[in-house]
Amino acid sequence: MSVYSKYSDEELIGLLKANQQKALSALYSRYWDKMLVVALNRLDNLEIAEECVQNVFLSLWKRRHALVLSNAVSTYLAVAVKYQVIKQMDKIYRRKLGDDFIYFLPSESPSADAYVLEKELLEKVAEAVERLPEKCRIVFLMSREDNMTNKQIASDLGVSEKTVEAHITKAIKSLRSDLAMIPPILIHLFL
Repeated sequence: MSVYSKYSDEELIGLLKANQQKALSALYSRYWDKMLVVALNRLDNLEIAEECVQNVFLSLWKRRHALVLSNAVSTYLAVAVKYQVIKQMDKIYRRKLGDDFIYFLPSESPSADAYVLEKELLEKVAEAVERLPEKCRIVFLMSREDNMTNKQIASDLGVSEKTVEAHITKAIKSLRSDLAMIPPILIHLFL
């Protein structure tokens, strides 16, 4: 048992700021399992969940000198892993969006124009989604990617269902406006 395991979270953060790698190891040992359960519960993929947790600790080490915590370390780590999960879900969504669009193309050998059209359309949709305000984008992706209900999203993000509805409505209006030049049948595939 390490001497560092006896320190409080706040003491470990102080030692972390003083470049004590063993303080990071102690935090890692203390919170790894809890954070992995949270990530795995949302992602259903052990490797990606472990990557999310690893990214949180890597970021914690990189930002150790500038780190200012207004809440408990456990709260900071829980929120950090939640955002890492959302980033991973965003990556998965973007890959899935590309794969799903391929099925929309005619089954005969597509022309070069079809590939160019597909690429342009995917870029425009991705850009439009990326321009959404952060929370609005997160709620929209959770709704469309994971087919989560408003109640599930509200519970996961700690907001009211009305807030979730407002974000989804705002996202759809914004995306429709941004994608006005694309034929409606194609927009419907993404919204």
